[in-house]
Amino acid sequence: MPRRMLLPHKSVFSYSRPPKWLGPSNMNSARCGYRVFSANSSAACMELAKKITERLGAELGRAVVYQETNGETRVEIKESVRGHDIFIIQTIPRDVNTAIMELLIMSYALKTSCANSIVGVIPYFPYSKQSKMRKRGSIVCKLLASMLSNAGLTHLITMDLHQKEIQGFFNFPVDNLRASPFLLQYIQEEIRDYRNAVIVAKSPDAAKRAQSYAERLRLGLAVIHGEPQCAEPDMADGRQSPPSMKNTTVHPGLEIPCKHQCPFPGLELPMMMAKEKPPITVVGDVGGRIAIIVDDIIDEVESFVAAAEILKERGAYRIFVMATHGILSADAPHLLEDSAIDEVVVTNTIPHEIQKLQCSKIRTVDVSLLLSEAIRRIHNGESMSYLFRNISLDD
Repeated sequence: MPRRMLLPHKSVFSYSRPPKWLGPSNMNSARCGYRVFSANSSAACMELAKKITERLGAELGRAVVYQETNGETRVEIKESVRGHDIFIIQTIPRDVNTAIMELLIMSYALKTSCANSIVGVIPYFPYSKQSKMRKRGSIVCKLLASMLSNAGLTHLITMDLHQKEIQGFFNFPVDNLRASPFLLQYIQEEIRDYRNAVIVAKSPDAAKRAQSYAERLRLGLAVIHGEPQCAEPDMADGRQSPPSMKNTTVHPGLEIPCKHQCPFPGLELPMMMAKEKPPITVVGDVGGRIAIIVDDIIDEVESFVAAAEILKERGAYRIFVMATHGILSADAPHLLEDSAIDEVVVTNTIPHEIQKLQCSKIRTVDVSLLLSEAIRRIHNGESMSYLFRNISLDD
């Protein structure tokens, strides 16, 4: 028999009934033959898994995940999973690498135990910011995708990938869910006089996401331009062009041209013009309005704090920050507490109870309903398109 849905904690914005956008669903219709496990070894990271299983009317699979004295991760599955559909819920705490090893080892343990399918439910996909090549670096996100595939995952459920192109790194299906319906509903129900608000993108890169919010809420849009970008310094890498030659006889056909000389006569390589960062300005009217800054990740908050100060100078009387993933690392809670930001709204894709103790401005939106519905649909072979209706490629 399914368990009754537990009421959420007062500090978490949740729903006692499915929101209208999710539509009717029958959580009790999930047939037997599946198991839900949590690969986390810490109790704080298992809260999301417990909420999902409560909504599904299921029990959390019996497994032991721990670190030995030498730091190695050990996983022990305490029940038979042969022929079952397995869902591994893994939230990512501050210790990212330990969480990744827990997920990989549990996936491989279930694979060798003859599970029928293994679906990873990873609301925040780690290393998603390292999805582009930088000089002599590497695309770590692609490496992680290959590791998960080799460990045994056959499907992935995640939420608001930092770059949607990351889905192409995997050789199995990826469902990239959206948290925006929950955040939009929070704005409508929890922010008084939200009709007098304006959606703000703290950089031109975030303009598409902000535009999506503004169009759905029928609000104005503002963009902060001139934010200092993370530029790569032109540092020497230990190699000279041309390399220094010391008492070396070089064949005439192998002579190296001067450092700024093109080896082809009559041709010169065009030089890239250096970027000149303009002063920070706000494109759009925020005077006497509520400013709502939207983004997908809030980690290092210096840019959000600087944006809030600019918006205050331009006349905004209340400032909200809304993001899907609240990493809030280092001194982020203290910086937010002392800033001009009135409220920070994030989802529970990442545990942040410690940060909430350090900052009274943090609010949490529960997205376990969407994740549990995705699990139910995948297990029952139902279409996932219902969860993506009215969502365009730019969202």
